[in-house]
Amino acid sequence: MGGRFGELLLILIIALLLFGPNKLPSLAKALGEALKEFKKAADPNSQESAKPSATAALPPEAHSADKKEG
Repeated sequence: MGGRFGELLLILIIALLLFGPNKLPSLAKALGEALKEFKKAADPNSQESAKPSATAALPPEAHSADKKEG
């Protein structure tokens, strides 16, 4: 476990040098939100995946009308 901590510390130090102390919190927030969205999308029991899409709610006539216009 000690080896993994050293690797993580090295990565954090390199990130600090590359991006600076002012940019790191926003990068960490964006990474956390992306990971949260990925986990939500990967979860088959997620409530988001159970919602129908906007095009699925349209009647069949609306789908054929879109194809004729395009």
